[in-house]
Amino acid sequence: MTLPESDVEAIAALGEARRRLAAELGKVIVGQEEVVDQLLIALFARGHCVLEGVPGLAKTLLIRTLSDALSLDFSRVQFTPDLMPADITGTEVIQEDKVTGKREFRFLPGPVFANIVLADEINRTPPKTQAALLEAMQERQITVGGERHALPRPFFVLATQNPIEQEGTYPLPEAQLDRFMFMVRVGYPTEQEELSIVKQTTAGAPADVTATLSAEQLQAMADLVRRVPVADHLALYAIRLVRQTRVAADEGVSEVVDRYLSWGAGPRASQFLVLAAKARAALDGRHCVELEDLKAVAHPVLRHRVVTNFNAEADGVTADDVIDRLLESTPAEAAA
Repeated sequence: MTLPESDVEAIAALGEARRRLAAELGKVIVGQEEVVDQLLIALFARGHCVLEGVPGLAKTLLIRTLSDALSLDFSRVQFTPDLMPADITGTEVIQEDKVTGKREFRFLPGPVFANIVLADEINRTPPKTQAALLEAMQERQITVGGERHALPRPFFVLATQNPIEQEGTYPLPEAQLDRFMFMVRVGYPTEQEELSIVKQTTAGAPADVTATLSAEQLQAMADLVRRVPVADHLALYAIRLVRQTRVAADEGVSEVVDRYLSWGAGPRASQFLVLAAKARAALDGRHCVELEDLKAVAHPVLRHRVVTNFNAEADGVTADDVIDRLLESTPAEAAA
């Protein structure tokens, strides 16, 4: 399957848009190239993304800068233990018509009615409030008082969270984690990067970020990503990789999965693997998906969808370690 000539030209434009966005982010963000790449892949694949890292690693700043580089409506919700669901979705209030004196309910939209919603420190609020985002993330709508309210398009939830083991956090339910296309791990900067950060943030005014893409352009490019072809053998490789994580599967599972996992990934992982690989290929200016695209997005797609058990904790084995072993053991013939 080949792309029409118009789409070939559009992919070249998409690659240029990616370079412009990365350049604008680079004015404020030092280093973190892999994090930026994964965030842009999720963006052009219309996927939600959660960034996990200790405080002070510029997770919030990165998302705020991305919103400045796009001509999109942006809202930030600071998640706290006393935050209520209505504080996110909005609520109905009684309003009186001054002419007729009649009272009626009127819906006041919450901060979720924006193109980019920054859910800052999403695991600092209890599950009841975390769940307020479930319908919005999956259906791009919310229901209040029995009435549905459509959210603007495009719509992205970009969340940040501190590591689960830190104090004062509520782990996100698996059903909500599954709605996020990527879980991106944000690590510490190198010594040279930290020097640049200190010099940049302690002298002068911050750099001005220029908006490079409109909502219409972003929508068109996201549509283009979905038209990028993927060969059957590559889609089959993605499916086999995901199916190997399922402990209770009918077919045999590897020893590492049987020993270290208590739960595996569902079909949404296969969908997101292929879609993220399409976005990565298109952002690189390529017209079809390659095996390396699937391997490059395997960790952010799968790490929050597999549940490790006590054996893994005792042996110091992480979800990323299990994914590494699965990438090594999945037969390459499936993608040949």
